[in-house]
Amino acid sequence: MSHDAVVVGAGPNGLAAAIELQRNGVSVLLLEANHTVGGAARTEELTLPGFKHDVGSSVYPLGIGSPFFASLPLAKHGLEWVHPDLPLAHPLDGGRAATLERDLESTARSLGGDYAAYMRFVGDFVTEWPTFIEHVLDRPTRLPRAPRLMARFGAVALSSTTTIGRRFKTEEGKALLAGNAAHSGVELEAAFGGAVATTLMAAGHAVGWPFPKGGAGALTAALASYFLSLGGKIETGRRVASLNDLPAAKATLLGLTNGQIGHLAYDRLSPRKRANLAGWTYGQGAFKVDWALDGPIPWENADVRRAGTVHVGGTFEDIRAAEWDVTRNKMNNRPFLLLAQHTLFDPSRAPEGKHTVWAYCHAPSRAQGEAGERFVLEAMEAQIERFAPGFRDLILGRAVHTPYQLETWNENLRGGDPNGGALTINNVLSPARLSRRPWHLPLKNFYRCSASAPPGGGVHGMVGYHAARAALRDTFGVR
Repeated sequence: MSHDAVVVGAGPNGLAAAIELQRNGVSVLLLEANHTVGGAARTEELTLPGFKHDVGSSVYPLGIGSPFFASLPLAKHGLEWVHPDLPLAHPLDGGRAATLERDLESTARSLGGDYAAYMRFVGDFVTEWPTFIEHVLDRPTRLPRAPRLMARFGAVALSSTTTIGRRFKTEEGKALLAGNAAHSGVELEAAFGGAVATTLMAAGHAVGWPFPKGGAGALTAALASYFLSLGGKIETGRRVASLNDLPAAKATLLGLTNGQIGHLAYDRLSPRKRANLAGWTYGQGAFKVDWALDGPIPWENADVRRAGTVHVGGTFEDIRAAEWDVTRNKMNNRPFLLLAQHTLFDPSRAPEGKHTVWAYCHAPSRAQGEAGERFVLEAMEAQIERFAPGFRDLILGRAVHTPYQLETWNENLRGGDPNGGALTINNVLSPARLSRRPWHLPLKNFYRCSASAPPGGGVHGMVGYHAARAALRDTFGVR
């Protein structure tokens, strides 16, 4: 059976591209190398029977905030969002914590002397959220409908987190900023961390930081179910090692990072175009641990027990030092952790009375040997114990994924990079990304639909949507 389009990679972006093409009358074959769909959004029993862990990504403020996902009937295909009582908490020494509540005013008031600074930093982006997120997740060169708002965002994006941090006086305000900025995977002295912080913090107030009931795999299962209901076809266990492995199609969309595409299309590209793709820089790796616990984490601060996501790293300076070391290929003994405690709000993920915890820190991408891996694991557990004495006593089992093991599990996570590429000046402001056709490859009717293309990393499906719209317009003549 012939198909109009072939999409390679059944992660969130590949599924989004396949859906957008299929629902516009283009027949699609979706190929996935693994034996199940989902990409880096999958759920497995990693530790003990009955404990469901998200192997890759897990909490999705941009998923629920995605204009494309919002246009799909995913609830009819099994997706249910779980909203924790509190989107985010950030414990500090002495039993204190900074919290990001759904309510903007409540969060700002909780920061005391930083009330005005917090409202100035994030307030307008919350108030104008629909317009703001539409632009953040759109083509970089699109002329904004809210030029003043997006000019402010541009100024934040080009400022370092260290510079932005000078606006805040309190330890809580500075820590809340640093933890959100550190999602970017760049040191706090670099540009673009502030853009990530602004987007995540605004999302927390506007739409929350939810996760799918039953695990991350429920999101991609719902996307796959909807795609199949439209008449699309999925073939799993279909690894593509060369463009010659692909069936003939009018359009081909590759849910692969730029470096992978350069290897895949090596014999069809000129040396200059191969060099452009090969020059793509990957970001910090993730060192990820999943724990099965005999009870909930015993946080010293009661507010942290209400949060779905916890930033474990201490003060602004603690986080700055940890991220600085990783960029220099070293591990700090107090790493910054992004942690999720799903089972406080979704008991379906563990046996009755038991709990799961998902966490990762940034780490050098190359394997450090058994001693290095043990150092990182012990440092991560010590950081949690620092703010939750007795945590270690609850551990029933653990599963560890080093950056190298994450790449082995999912080849798009090059060097363990969860974002498809580093937020460097060269990557973000590259001519390919800033062109009018950033989803086109230098091969006729080939398109890229991974996080290496705009609008970049995060589980939102918008890269796949934009790539599909480009293919519909330029290959199939659909406007």
